[in-house]
Amino acid sequence: MSSGESTEVDDAVYDPIFLNSRREALVIFSVWAVALVWAVPYCYFNGYSALSDSSSVETVWGIPSWVFWGIFAPWLIADIFTTWFCFCYMADDELGEAHEGADIAEDIAASTAAEAEGDDE
Repeated sequence: MSSGESTEVDDAVYDPIFLNSRREALVIFSVWAVALVWAVPYCYFNGYSALSDSSSVETVWGIPSWVFWGIFAPWLIADIFTTWFCFCYMADDELGEAHEGADIAEDIAASTAAEAEGDDE
């Protein structure tokens, strides 16, 4: 392929609904990844050392501090962000008008025609 030729992917024009959905999914997955990158190492390093010396476990509201800061706080922050994102940022895209009645009539006509052709053979 020469450098002057373009590929189908370059020429493709994406639907705005697809682009909005992809952008929103990337934001949600990014927040999930940040929470994962925070929670797993934090709980490993702080929980592991806390378990080795159980006489000095610090608590926050009666919860071990490594659980509070490693699990509870990130989940709470992620829940608040996700709620804000879903109700305030995500767009309701116009999907077009549904023509369900016309589709059903066309399907019935096509199936009747197919049955008639099958009976003729």
